[in-house]
Amino acid sequence: MATFIKAQAASLTATAVDFGVTIVFKELLGCWYLLASIIGTVSGGIVNFTMNRSWVFKAKDKKIHFQAFKYVMVWVGNLVLVSGGVFFLTHYGKISYLVSKIAVSGMVGIFYNYVLQKRFVFK
Repeated sequence: MATFIKAQAASLTATAVDFGVTIVFKELLGCWYLLASIIGTVSGGIVNFTMNRSWVFKAKDKKIHFQAFKYVMVWVGNLVLVSGGVFFLTHYGKISYLVSKIAVSGMVGIFYNYVLQKRFVFK
């Protein structure tokens, strides 16, 4: 249970970075919401990998390039799921891009990211 709680704390930190970058790119720099969301997701992914490797799963003793490769494989799925969900809910559901991103990111984070990172990336 402690690992799950730490993973959620790391995820919340990465999510704060993700959303902060997304908002800066969309609202301050005027980027298209989907591009801003992708840039935010990339930023959050880097933070999440770093925290998971060193703090959550304590996997610093394993070779980083293997972990990074597996993380990127999982992360690409995350990017597709989150970006697709944000686009679908925002474009077709007429929901704010931030509300869409919150809803989709939460679902993907718990039911996809945590499971694959624990059992595949940092096992």
